[in-house]
Amino acid sequence: MKNIVAIVLAAGRGTRMKSEVPKVLHNILGIPMISYVTVSLKNAGVKDIMAVIGYGADAVKKVLPDVRFVIQRKLLGSGDAVLCAKKAFNKPSGDVLIICGDTPLVKAKTIKKLIEKHKSSGASATLLSAKVKDPTGYGRIIRDDSNKVAKIVEDLEASLYEEIIEEINVGTYCFKAKDLFEALSSVKPDNVKKEVYLTDAIAILCSKGKIIESVSVEDADEAIGINDRIGLAGVAHILKHRKLEELMAGGVTIEDPATTVIYPNVEIGRDSIIYPNTLIEQDVVVGRRCHIGPFARIRPDVKIDDEVEVGNFVELVRTRIGARSKVKHHTYLGDAVVGKYVNIGAGTITANYDGKHKNRTIIEDRAFIGVGSILIAPVKIGKRAVVGAGAVVPKNRNVPEGITVVGVPARILKS
Repeated sequence: MKNIVAIVLAAGRGTRMKSEVPKVLHNILGIPMISYVTVSLKNAGVKDIMAVIGYGADAVKKVLPDVRFVIQRKLLGSGDAVLCAKKAFNKPSGDVLIICGDTPLVKAKTIKKLIEKHKSSGASATLLSAKVKDPTGYGRIIRDDSNKVAKIVEDLEASLYEEIIEEINVGTYCFKAKDLFEALSSVKPDNVKKEVYLTDAIAILCSKGKIIESVSVEDADEAIGINDRIGLAGVAHILKHRKLEELMAGGVTIEDPATTVIYPNVEIGRDSIIYPNTLIEQDVVVGRRCHIGPFARIRPDVKIDDEVEVGNFVELVRTRIGARSKVKHHTYLGDAVVGKYVNIGAGTITANYDGKHKNRTIIEDRAFIGVGSILIAPVKIGKRAVVGAGAVVPKNRNVPEGITVVGVPARILKS
C-alpha cells in the first residue's frame, strides 16, 4: 500500500505485567505480542513500519526485522510518542496509520478496511471503534447531533454521562500526516496524567472543521488491549480458538478444542485428526490424513508428511517424518530425519545432545526400531534395517541397509 507509514506505539514497560520484560515482548502462543501487530500490518499491505520504543529497546529491536525504530526517551503519552516519530519523516506527507503494540487481536482485514475508508472519504482522520458492554478502561467516542465523531474522552477524564457510552476507541487510526502533526503541536498535557494524549488531536481537528470518519470492528475482541497477565491469558485463549476454527474450517478434525493448543503459524493438511491434549508449537507442518495425539507435543521446526501416525506421549523437535511412518508411544525424536514406512517402537529415544552440540539421527525408509531403543547421535540407520528391542546404538556406529542389530551396545545379529 503506497504513501502510508505505520507507527506502532511500543515504548512502555507495562508495570502491571510485574515483569522485567517489555510488555510488547511477552509471548502469546510462542510469538511476541507486538509481532502479531506487525504481521497484521504487513498482511494489510503496509510496508513502511516504524516502532516507537523505549523500555527494553534493544530487546524489542531483535524481534522486529524490517521495522524502523524511534526512541521515546521519556514516557509522556501517546501524542508525545507520535511526535517522537515525526523526527523520522523527512517531510510529513501522505497518510500515517497509528496502532498500539499491545493490541494483537486487530486483524489485517480490519486495518485494510480502515485505510480504504480513510482514503476514499478524504477524511483528515479515521479511527477504529468498537461497541462493548463494559467500556471501563477505554476512551469513549463522543459523537455530535449528526452522529459524527466530535472527540475522544479518556476513561480517567470521562464524566458520569460519558462513562456509560459503550462505543470505545480501539487505539488504531489513520491520519493525514500534515493534519496530524499540526494538531499535535497544539495538544497540551493538561489532564490527570499530565501526558500528551493522541486522542486530543481528534477534537482539535474537529474544531477546525476537518472531516473525522470511523470504522467499527466486526469482532469486538479486536479492541482488547493487554495490560496484565490475566489479559495476556485471555488474548491467548482467543487466538487459540481462532486458529482451531481456521483449521477445522479447512478440513482438519480437532476432537477436543478445549484441550488442544495449536500455534498460529502451524499448517495441517485435510482429513488429519488431532486428538485431545495435544500441543503443536510454531513452525510445524503436518500433512494430510495424519493422526496426532492424544497427549502429543510437537515442538518447533517439525515437518510431518502424509498419513503419519504420532501417538500418545510422543515429543518431536527439529524432526522430519516421512509418509506413512508410525511413531506411536512414549517416544522422543529430536534432530531426526525419518524416512517413509518407518516403525518407531514405544519408548525410543534419539539422544541428540552430547553436552556441546545437537547431533542428527537419520532413519531411512522401512527401517524398524524396536521398543525401548536408544539411538545416540550422530548415527544412521539404513533402509530396512532393524534395531532390536532395548538396543543402544552408539554414535557413529551406523547400521547398514537390511542389517539387524541387538544388545548394549548394539551389534550385528548373525543369522
